[in-house]
Amino acid sequence: MAQFRTDLNKIDSGQVFTRYEVNMLSDRLTPSNSLTDAFGRLRTALPFTLFESSHRFNDNGLWVTSNTASNSSHTFVENQSTIDMTVGTTANAEVIRETTKVFSYQPGKSLLIMNSVAFSQPKANVRQRVGYFGQSNGIYLENDGNTNYLVVRTNTSSTVTETRVAQSNWNVDKFDGTGYSSQFGYERTALDIGKANIFWIDIEWLGVGDVRCGFVVDGKMLPAHTFHHENKITLPYMTTASLPLRLEIKNTGVTASNSTLSQICSTVISEGGYELYGTQQAVGTTITAPVDLPTAGTYYPVVSIRLKQNRLDAIVILTALSILGITNNAYYNWQVRANANTAGGGTWVSAGDNSAVEYKLDGGSVTGGRILASGFTGATTQSISPVDILKEALFKFQLERNSFANTAYELSLVASASTNGADIYGSMDWEEITR
Repeated sequence: MAQFRTDLNKIDSGQVFTRYEVNMLSDRLTPSNSLTDAFGRLRTALPFTLFESSHRFNDNGLWVTSNTASNSSHTFVENQSTIDMTVGTTANAEVIRETTKVFSYQPGKSLLIMNSVAFSQPKANVRQRVGYFGQSNGIYLENDGNTNYLVVRTNTSSTVTETRVAQSNWNVDKFDGTGYSSQFGYERTALDIGKANIFWIDIEWLGVGDVRCGFVVDGKMLPAHTFHHENKITLPYMTTASLPLRLEIKNTGVTASNSTLSQICSTVISEGGYELYGTQQAVGTTITAPVDLPTAGTYYPVVSIRLKQNRLDAIVILTALSILGITNNAYYNWQVRANANTAGGGTWVSAGDNSAVEYKLDGGSVTGGRILASGFTGATTQSISPVDILKEALFKFQLERNSFANTAYELSLVASASTNGADIYGSMDWEEITR
């Protein structure tokens, strides 16, 4: 029977097993270390999902795409529930996919990121990446055509630098069939990067915490490498742990044939729940200037907010709104629209020097957008009906952006009335998590 020897820090069963990194008895008997999160706490069944993405019937609209060549494309494949990112054979052809949102890391809670992806079979001059990263910071898996790497990217010294660890130097399991997972009888631990894999990361940020990276094999979360930072660095290892998900495929030179990276599924999870602790702010029409809705049945913007262009990676969530129609015997339909376009009317105004938000009152006209919430209210000589939305959907109402176009998406409170010339008041409250 195997015993754990405290004098040697190993399991003694006639074979050599070194102690696993998290110092808990349960993990000493579990090769994956998966029973504990990034902070060494026992994983429970109470994860809080900040984001999930799959593609069952179409490209789900939660990502933006950059194609840099005429023979590059991204295509929804319905029977596979994938987005195929394909590059031709020309040098520098590239497809990048990135989420329209960045995701909120909460200090003291493990952040778990999982991506399922099928890389193209490695070939010369094709570079593929998947992970939790942007232009300046993040963590990702890369294959450069020859070698697999785990990478931490940072901009803490005002210059983007990378710590790149080749597969042969992964410090927990090299996934070449000789690591601890093979000792415990797990199969398929020699990583085939050209097959579909589930790549996971968990983050203990606090500026200087560990980053663990690994793969799911036979239903087990098996770590490959841990980036250790505590007591080893003089600056935070990344500017922030609030980042987007991202996938890339690029030709670094001319290639022999087309290459396709298949995006499958992704999730970002705050382990141990999540609570908002941001700065609360609000804006609305003034009491002396209600918004006029000239034509019955036409929607007009009442209040719109968006991220400032120099703070596109901020995390801002709509937490409440209020609508008040004041024209007698008129009925109103209000909507909250994401990614709509407003034109004319008011101008964009900063919500404050320390705020990541700018707002516009009475935007003139509105087109497009995705309806996040809708309702009805009315006003008569006997009663006036306000409407409120409370903190129920959280990150569903997060402000979005297109990092490739360097633009912010508007989140607008719009309304239409049953009669011409009806007047209405409106306000929007939001919480700024990044401060």
